[in-house]
This record gives sequence, structure tokens and C-alpha cells, in this order.
Amino acid sequence: MRGTKSQDHLKILKSIPLFKPFSNEEIFDVLETITEKKYRKNAIVLSEDESNDFMYIVFSGRLKVVQISTEGKEQILVIRKKGDYFGEMSFLDGKTQPANVVAMEDAAVGLLSRNDFESIFLKNEKVLRQIILMLCERLRESWFMLRALSFEDAENRVRGVLTHIGALYGVRDLRGIIIPLKLTHQEIADYASLARETVSRMLSRFSQAGEIEILDNKNILLKPSFTKKLSAT
Repeated sequence: MRGTKSQDHLKILKSIPLFKPFSNEEIFDVLETITEKKYRKNAIVLSEDESNDFMYIVFSGRLKVVQISTEGKEQILVIRKKGDYFGEMSFLDGKTQPANVVAMEDAAVGLLSRNDFESIFLKNEKVLRQIILMLCERLRESWFMLRALSFEDAENRVRGVLTHIGALYGVRDLRGIIIPLKLTHQEIADYASLARETVSRMLSRFSQAGEIEILDNKNILLKPSFTKKLSAT
């Protein structure tokens, strides 16, 4: 169990704030309780209103948290990537998952049971503080997303969504903020609740204006002029 794969999983768990109060040995003990599952692209990891008996830790791949409208349109709420986790809020309030979680690509996910979560986390004061900080972070994510979707015109909505994604996942360098998720136009459209053609048109406009750049690896670079325009609205 303590091979290269476990070492990689250890690094992932150590990067998660909930695990910071634990020693390496304690985290290895947690790894022994985690069951790893693999999901193919487009597979449902967790269904809306499904009883949630696990906390999920993303070991590889990307997952999207989505809600489906009565018309069948998909709305992406957030993307979970390697090192992210979800499902813990159901443990805390006893309620079901309010959205579907779907694999955007082949993914490996670790499942930690409710009983193990309670025995490992809820008896440690330092961890309880991390849980409070996590809840604040989740709330802040929701606020940013609501702000992004509050714009009525397509241009500012796309700006808002990309700025929101950049704030969550972006890597800052001298050129601006790099979104390292390789998002398709359709995925951005699902985030912004717009048609794909509209998003493609907006991205082309931003690129021609020199506000964004699509890098060779398909990541999106948000230049300083891009976010400044949004803050001025």
C-alpha cells in the first residue's frame, strides 16, 4: 500500500487543509481507510439527491458539479480537479447532494466513509477549525459564482465566469492569470448559462482585443486588461 501510488496520494492529502494537522503516519492510516474508484469520462460520480455516505477526494482527472434545468440544460456550478474534495457538507448537515457530479475525463476518486470521517476529523479541534474555514471558502465560491451570473449581457457574464474560474484555479505569472483547466467552449458556456456560439464569439473578441490568449497547451491566459474591464462595470 505504501508504494509510489500511495506516495502520490499522500502528497494529495497533505495538500488538503483538512489533513494539515495530521502527521505523515496518521495520513497513511487514513489512506488505509480510503477506497479508490475509477470513473470513465461522462460517468456520474454522484447523483443529485443521492444519499451521500462518502467524502470524495479527487486523485486524478476533473469532475464537474452540475445542475440540470427542467429544459434539460446543464449548468456547471464548479469544477473539481486533482487535490480537491467534496461531499463533506452532507456529513455535517445530513442533507443530500443538491447537484450531480460528473467526470469530465477519466478520473480516479478516493472515497472516505461517513464513519471514518467522523472518527478522524470531528474529534480534533484543529481539524474543526479547518472545517469552519472550508465552509467559508465554499460560501465564498457561491458568492463569486452568483456575481458572475448576475450580469445580463453576454460579454460581462463570460468575463465574470472566467474571472471566477481564474480566482479559484488560476496560476499567476508576469503575463497575468493562467487558467490551467483546458476548458472547451461548451464547458465555459455551461458555466455561464449561454449558448456555445455566444461564448466562442466572446472569446474571439477578447483574443482579438489582446485581453486573453489561448496558449499552446489550450490553457487560457487572462491578461490584466481583461479583469480590469470587469471591475470597471
